[in-house]
Amino acid sequence: MACPEDVVIPTDDEEAYRLFPAHRWVYNKLLVCETQGLVHGPHGIVPRRFPVFSKPIYNLRGMGTGGRVIASAHEYERVQAPGHLWMPLLGGEHLSSDVAVVDGAPLWWRHTTGVALDDGMFDYWTLLAEPRTAVETYCGAWLSRHLRGYSGLVNLETIGGTIIECHLRFADQWVDLYGDGWLESLVALYVGGRWGFRDEARRPAYSVVLFGRHGVRYRIDADRVDELRRSPGVSSIQITFHQDRPLETHAMPPGGFRLAIVNCWDLAAGLLVRERLGMLFRSAASLARGLETGSPEGA
Repeated sequence: MACPEDVVIPTDDEEAYRLFPAHRWVYNKLLVCETQGLVHGPHGIVPRRFPVFSKPIYNLRGMGTGGRVIASAHEYERVQAPGHLWMPLLGGEHLSSDVAVVDGAPLWWRHTTGVALDDGMFDYWTLLAEPRTAVETYCGAWLSRHLRGYSGLVNLETIGGTIIECHLRFADQWVDLYGDGWLESLVALYVGGRWGFRDEARRPAYSVVLFGRHGVRYRIDADRVDELRRSPGVSSIQITFHQDRPLETHAMPPGGFRLAIVNCWDLAAGLLVRERLGMLFRSAASLARGLETGSPEGA
């Protein structure tokens, strides 16, 4: 099913915020906490207990920007900042869940869990084949209460079954791993408010992430990337930055600059392709030096 030109399906939070004014309150994390009965407050209100987790009240660019643990009242006095809130430091399984919603009612779920690195980075994500019944029950009730009138995809981030983020869009990083017919069902949902994806061939899959250093302008040969895309067990390779844009315009976690994503059905294959892909990236500065001196590219 082709998407009509007058239908917009958001893939980022900036667009979703503009498209759904009646429901964009979900980007206010004070309200996400309040609707779940979580102890929370804006900076300026001192928590009664520590540690707490602190982050921006609004963050439409994502990537965990500004998030941190505050261990004590002394640290809180030192680091509190305008526009931030604190909430409980939660424990348990950390999930990213895409949910197809019709008039607030959840009709399809797919859960993903990540292997975290430092400073907001993830090594890889596993798309789970099995459901998470407790999460679906709790979050489904929350969606039904608070998103009546909304039809579309929702991405929920949970820790231990508690919602910490809600986005009025899906995670576009791994949609090619959802299976045949998913994109057609997505278009039908935004065109006519119907969800018909059968999801009969669900299987585990993986999304492997490649990071580089901040402050480096990277270049890569597109033809070499296309060769790696044909590797067995690989579904897709995404280059996750624009070579012609300033570095600071890219939303990236504090720990590193995301260069690429390898989506795959076989984790070992994805990790090997990531390693080979990493060897293909060169900095623009080193390439320029090579041209000036006549040395090999990237030398």
